[in-house]
Formats: sequence, structure tokens, C-alpha cells
Amino acid sequence: MRIDIISAVPELLSSPFNHSILKRAHQRELLNINVIDLREYGIGQHKQIDDYVYGGGSGMVMMMEPLVNCLKQLQQNIKYDEVIYLTPDGTKLNQKLSNSLSLKSNLLLICGHYKGIDQRFRDQYVSLEISIGDYVLSGGELAAAVLVDSIGRLIPGVLNDETSALTDSFQDNLLAPPVYTRPENFEGLKVPKILLSGHEAKIDEWRYEQSLERTQRLRPDLLQEE
Repeated sequence: MRIDIISAVPELLSSPFNHSILKRAHQRELLNINVIDLREYGIGQHKQIDDYVYGGGSGMVMMMEPLVNCLKQLQQNIKYDEVIYLTPDGTKLNQKLSNSLSLKSNLLLICGHYKGIDQRFRDQYVSLEISIGDYVLSGGELAAAVLVDSIGRLIPGVLNDETSALTDSFQDNLLAPPVYTRPENFEGLKVPKILLSGHEAKIDEWRYEQSLERTQRLRPDLLQEE
């Protein structure tokens, strides 16, 4: 999979993709992440990428021309399955959406900044708008990192144990069951006996029951979703 990211502040993305699982995915040539500096497509001597809001008001808006020029150059060599804009008013990111996007081949993410991007670009070129929550960030870079991480770990071969992602929270609209590791007894706090039984079917049944109970208690809304 290839994921390109257009950013006004590409330095914000240098760390998330150079460590842990995403670094391993890149080394295994399973996930190719490219961060494009929008200022390279800026206008004039000062490489301008933003301007004042039409109609008045505070803040600046990312301009149409640099974004279009950047997108068109990228599209000369790549056909994107989705052009995604990270924005608070987008579709709320969930596991189902991450699962779907992990099956794509080429994604382009656009990180908003300032007051956002010119609406005409959104209308004309963006195919999917995604929000990671009901709050506002300084820019879309951190949201892009969250999205890439949620997608990348689902790509076959990225995780050492490929079944691990299938048992995460929100798969099948259930929260994950509690997990334990050694020691078996820590200061009187013991691991549930069923997990030490070696009876795979009963352990699976216990985990499902725990997931269901935890979901009913903490996130009953998930059980109402299709």
C-alpha cells in the first residue's frame, strides 16, 4: 500500500512513521508513506499557501492553487483510490472504516491547517472526509498519523501475529476482553483460572462473554450499531 500525505508542516510527521510498527511495515515494503511539503507548490517568491478569508473573519485559509498543483503532479504517476481530507466535520473514524481503507492500494491524505482549506478544493477533488473526534487540532497532521497507524497495522504481514488485529476492540462492534501476563499471582492478585486451563474453546467462550459484558457496561451504543 502507498499513502501520500500533503502537509504544510511535514516535520510534525517525521517521528510517528519512523518507529515501531509503521517503521517495520516500511522496512518490509508493505507500506510506503510519503510526506509532501505543500510549500514546495506555494505561490510567488515567498511560497504562499494561505490567504485571508473572503467575507472577513479571523484566521487564514489554505489556498486552492498550491493544493491543485500538488495533486495534479502526483496524479501524473499515481491513481488514488481515495483523496482524503482530515477535518473535524468529516465522517467519524471507526474500525470499520479503517478495515475498508486497509484494502485499498493508494491513498492521498490532505492535512488542513489554519482555518482549513478552500471549500472549492473539497468539493472538486476530495472523495472522503474523515474526523478522528469531536475536537479541533492545530492541523491535520496528528489526525493523519492516527489514520495511517489504524490502517497500517491491518495490512497482512505488518504485525508479527496477524491474528492480533482481529481481536482488537471494535472488531465485531465489541470491546476487547481483559488481558493478563506473568506472574500468575502478584501480591494476591491472581489471573483468572480459566486462562490457565489450556482449554481453548472455554477460553474463547470466556473472552467473548467478557467482551460482551465490557461493551454493555462501557459502550452500549456499539451493540446498537449494525
